[in-house]
Amino acid sequence: MTITLLLDLDDTLLSNDIESFLPAYLQALSKELGQYSKPDRLISKLMSATADMVRNQRPDLTLQQVFDAAFYPALNIDKEAVSDDIDRFYKHVFPGLASLTGSRPEAIQMVDQALARGYRIVVATNPLFPRTAILQRLAWAELPLERYPFELVTTYEDMHFAKPNPAYFAEIMAYLGWPEGPVVMVGDDLKRDITGARRLGLPAFWVSPQNAEIPAGALQPNASGELEDLLPWLESQEEKDLLPDYNSTGAMIAILRSTPAALDNLCNSLTPETWVQRPRPKEWCPTEILCHLRDVDAEVNLPRLEKVLREDNPFIPGKDTDPWAEERDYIHQNGPQALKDFTRTRIQILELLEGLQPQDWPRTARHAIFGTTHLSELVRIIAGHDRLHIRQLHQDLDAIAGG
Repeated sequence: MTITLLLDLDDTLLSNDIESFLPAYLQALSKELGQYSKPDRLISKLMSATADMVRNQRPDLTLQQVFDAAFYPALNIDKEAVSDDIDRFYKHVFPGLASLTGSRPEAIQMVDQALARGYRIVVATNPLFPRTAILQRLAWAELPLERYPFELVTTYEDMHFAKPNPAYFAEIMAYLGWPEGPVVMVGDDLKRDITGARRLGLPAFWVSPQNAEIPAGALQPNASGELEDLLPWLESQEEKDLLPDYNSTGAMIAILRSTPAALDNLCNSLTPETWVQRPRPKEWCPTEILCHLRDVDAEVNLPRLEKVLREDNPFIPGKDTDPWAEERDYIHQNGPQALKDFTRTRIQILELLEGLQPQDWPRTARHAIFGTTHLSELVRIIAGHDRLHIRQLHQDLDAIAGG
């Protein structure tokens, strides 16, 4: 079976004692930028901006945008003025920190064997560093991107959420096109790696010393052990036991939050021609997909959810929204603006759902097509609809790129 593996980096693929690495990193960076701020103040603002990235829930902001908005103004620094110094730091100073880390032969062997089995691999490191820093750490692990065909390496330039937010893991899944089949998160940190992944419904393998105890109240990994135990464990499992389960309320909200973020990534480099290019006749182009998502959220999903929360067991009419593509001439609309409008309405839906109490989720309604339903099922339908059209967009872009 084909398995998608999400592999943590630090202390999973790379030996990296954060208690030694982080102070050395902060000291080196503060020294390099000493002309702009006193070291203690710079480090304080850096840590505060990093905390803002970890807390971010905005699907329309990358972590880099969150960091920049928190860090540079707090120090009264113009980002452009300091960019050359930061580039120089990561090019000439940061490599010196490699001596604080070490490669793990068992990790290299595991990655080689997993790729030989046809597994897809994502380097699911907490994306709180720029791409150059993460790629350098991969090289320190002797797993350089030039030699290893990783599907994705998560960095703060591209990602909108950080661990342990389940939306981080959902964004990865969306980036991959919501692949069918088994998916497993592998990491050493119970909170960031295991709990975050389990909250989305992903199976998880905890890289831990033998007989390590799991704290009371923590979400249970599916298995644990040394890194060498991972592949034998995977091979001993039935496929059905490694399939994600996206049906919890937390997972559904994470999926809804990840969709605008993933669309931002997928569409931010499209040319004007690609936005309106249909891969085949009568199949939707990217602009038509975005317009469809925008209108369904604004005219179906949000009003429907509000109605169920406002009324007791209301009647919900069915709507056939596919004909809107031709009726509303989506192909001649503005695709990037449709994405902005979709994101704005999606944030309204997320705010509505985040304010719900446990007793709100079972609220019932009478649907014209599938009869008695409840709020939780309606949200599950929205999440499934998101995944369907993310896959569709992936297929479109792949077909267009293939000519």
